[in-house]
Amino acid sequence: MAFLKGQIRKALSGFYYIYADGATFQTRARGNFRNRKITPLVGDEVMFESDNPTDGYLLEVFPRHNELVRPPVANVDQGVIVMSMIEPNFSYNLMDRFLVTLEDKKIAPIIYLTKVDLLAGTESVSVAEVKKVYEEIGYPVIAATKANDEEAVRTLEQFFPERLTVFMGQSGAGKSTLLNKISPDLQLATDEISESLGRGKHTTRHVELLPLYDGLVADTPGFSSIDFLEMETTELPKQFPEFVEASSSCKFRECMHRKEPGCEVKERVESGAIAQTRYDNYLQFLLEIENRRPIYKKK
Repeated sequence: MAFLKGQIRKALSGFYYIYADGATFQTRARGNFRNRKITPLVGDEVMFESDNPTDGYLLEVFPRHNELVRPPVANVDQGVIVMSMIEPNFSYNLMDRFLVTLEDKKIAPIIYLTKVDLLAGTESVSVAEVKKVYEEIGYPVIAATKANDEEAVRTLEQFFPERLTVFMGQSGAGKSTLLNKISPDLQLATDEISESLGRGKHTTRHVELLPLYDGLVADTPGFSSIDFLEMETTELPKQFPEFVEASSSCKFRECMHRKEPGCEVKERVESGAIAQTRYDNYLQFLLEIENRRPIYKKK
């Protein structure tokens, strides 16, 4: 059999579909992967052997830059956080959970706001406010101001070339709908929001990397909570870029920005230079990690 290097583009029913040399090969993993406690993931760079595209064996998984558990994808370059402004309502807490997770994995975040056209102007959170909070940190924020906003979609597409992108965000915020707009021939499953549950139904059944605009995009199941409780407390401040920038002026080198005197982060929160919502969420996440249990808040 020929030995080849490639990338896992889809994992389904025990088969790994590997892209190499312009073709896709269906393979199975050798039994020793289970013994070595290695689970191949979509996005992995691998070595495999095959004589034809429908029969091959996965031999080796090369070291990963990063990996996500939900969705199960490796070697991700950037994450598009799709957040609805209404139905479901925008949540700073959930947004910051996604951002902390991406920062921890060294994945560049892009924020995409949906259902802006449904806002009545009386909601507690405005698009301008959201853009101000996150653009000042340095995150790109794209707001789809109408149901079929071609300009917002084109802006997002400019981030795709030569990068592996994952989509995440609120269930029911429209991830699959957005991917259908980006590439209509994908025909990805979409579903209505479940009124009884107040969240979207999980309509995406497996993770697959889709070649789009000279890059790769993973369509992934929606989920509404993030588990970062394995992180150590000392690591959490490093996932807030504006805290990292301010911390060089803190009195103590390992300042946790909570009760310490001479804390530059707290001073910037008081002056409005750092958003109060970000700081409040940071304190909550810190408490969760210390207690090793999630505390969910709608705001």
